[in-house]
Parts: sequence; C-alpha cells; structure tokens
Amino acid sequence: MPAAHAQAAEPERALATPGSPFNITAVQSLLARGDAAAAAGNLAEARRLYDQARDASRKLLGFYRDLSGAFRGLDARIPREMDEKGRQTLDLLVGANMRLAALFRRQGQPEVAVPLLVEVVKTMTPANESGQKAYQQLLEIGFVSTPYTAPGTGS
Repeated sequence: MPAAHAQAAEPERALATPGSPFNITAVQSLLARGDAAAAAGNLAEARRLYDQARDASRKLLGFYRDLSGAFRGLDARIPREMDEKGRQTLDLLVGANMRLAALFRRQGQPEVAVPLLVEVVKTMTPANESGQKAYQQLLEIGFVSTPYTAPGTGS
C-alpha cells in the first residue's frame, strides 16, 4: 500500500499535461492546427480552430486575472505567475484575432475582420507592434483613413 499512499500524497496535475484542453499549450496547438488547415486551403476548419483558440484564451485570461486579484497582497508569487500566464494568453488571443481577421479578408469579408482588428488595437494599444499591425489592416481595408505613425518611426 505504500505506492497508493505516495500516489495520494502527490496531487494529480491533469491540466498541466500537454494533452489537456485547458492550458496555454492547448491554445498554441489549436493555433498551429488552424495554421495548417489554412495553409491546406481548409478555411472552414481553420476558422473553427481559431475560434476555439479565441474562446479558450478568453476563458484562461479571465481565470488568470481572477486568481491574480484574489491573491494580491497575500502571496506575491501567485499574482506574478498568473500575470505572466495572462500576458502569454493575451498574446495568443491577439494571435487568434489576427489570424481570423486575415482569414476573413482572404474570404472577401473584410467587414467581419473589423471587430477583431479593433479588439486587437484596443487590447494591445497602438503603441504595441500588434496594435499597429491591426490598425494598418484597418487602414488597408478602408475602415479608417488616417495612417498612424508610431513615435520615433518617422513622419
């Protein structure tokens, strides 16, 4: 019975495994599978996978923020970990939005890309490279007409 006791003492970390559908690695996998589907011309499958990546990212982001806030002032290690995971997840969410926007543009539906691109600009701000790329795409599709030049990048 010692093996059972040792097993009981070690908590199962099912969500930390690579095969878990509920962690950062799973979102990365969805994006990679979506990229492969898009490259193969299977845009419906790519959209489905990108949508799943967006949904999972949003859920994870909310949970990481909630846990960070709950432990603030109690144990600084936990908010630091949750904030870092939140930043990684936010980057994945932005990546999913940008991929979806590109997919919609590829399908001749730029109007469907607009909310995704605006969300990236709002989330990342135009000071961030991702925000600048999203704004540039809004300019390219004609949703905005004023070009943005980040400070220090020229005129």
